[in-house]
Amino acid sequence: MKTSNDLRTKLWYKAGSCFIVVILCGSMLAACGQPKADAPTAPIVEEQAPPEEQAPEDPVPSGEPQANYTAPLTGLPMDHAPTARPLSVMINNAPAARPQSGLTQADIVYEVLAEGGITRLIGIFQSKGADEPIGPIRSIRPYLINLGESYGGVLVHAGGSNDAYAILQKQHKEDLDEISNAGAYFWRDKSRKAPHNLYSNADKLREGADKRGYKKEVNIPVYKFRAENDLPEGENASGVDITFLLKSYKVSYQYDEDSKLYQRSINGKPHVDLNNGQQLTAANVVILGADHQTLDDVGRLAVDVEKGGEAVLLQRGKIIKGRWVRAKGDVIRFVKDGQEVPLYPGTTYFNIVPNAPTFDSHLQIHP
Repeated sequence: MKTSNDLRTKLWYKAGSCFIVVILCGSMLAACGQPKADAPTAPIVEEQAPPEEQAPEDPVPSGEPQANYTAPLTGLPMDHAPTARPLSVMINNAPAARPQSGLTQADIVYEVLAEGGITRLIGIFQSKGADEPIGPIRSIRPYLINLGESYGGVLVHAGGSNDAYAILQKQHKEDLDEISNAGAYFWRDKSRKAPHNLYSNADKLREGADKRGYKKEVNIPVYKFRAENDLPEGENASGVDITFLLKSYKVSYQYDEDSKLYQRSINGKPHVDLNNGQQLTAANVVILGADHQTLDDVGRLAVDVEKGGEAVLLQRGKIIKGRWVRAKGDVIRFVKDGQEVPLYPGTTYFNIVPNAPTFDSHLQIHP
């Protein structure tokens, strides 16, 4: 499994009355590329040494626990190795499905159009989530398979389009489908009407994956993350409104300086997690343009989530204009001038809008 954990090794040599400290730092940076952008390169880190005669200090202040691990998708500290296989859960985002449950536990959230102008959410659960309900869970499409699998995730859904089922069956995808192969690991909430009432949780889903003999260890992608005191460059932007297709369906992110997070709303109302009543937030908001094609009279879509294109990144009250790229076998990454732009530790939301009529026509930036 790829990892972004810093391996800090301190070797102390005593020579006379002096101590020389050599700190060796290394990191594995996931890279990506596209035809028009160079692959990200690792920064050069010079060796450093403290002044002579400086006595060694306790690396962990008394009473403050030290995190031994870092979550690969959020950059947040963990007290155990982040080896759990991701779950890629298709989550209903129709008005009758809101508020959803469990999204505050997701490491990554994708939002992309489905039929009828309503979007679908893909929650990628890797470092968080246990017995908290997740849902309502809905059907899958080919481009949702593509995005969910890019994280090495078990695909979690209830039904799918004919094209999606063809891919799942012919390519022997590792999925948990409430309809065909894993009904025992889902439940229906009687307080809601079908089809907006199907739920599960991370523990039950991993139990189902184990029962079906799915791989437990996969290559989990790793993002590049900023230090807290590393401020981003870019123009001031307090928030953004996103129109995916329908003008009556507007998603907004508003920056909160106290928490340093973006608060998510839909049509002017806070988008909350039913489990805890908390408004959904993101440390990073990526908006990217992709080619969309309508396939049939029902309105099913083909969405190109591979070739790259225009994108913007909002973080810490700034907006950075760049591009999204995706190398073969990798996840979507945001780059500027050919270099991957690091994220801040926390949840990241990827919002995929159509390129037509233009990418910018779907965005309204708040200064």
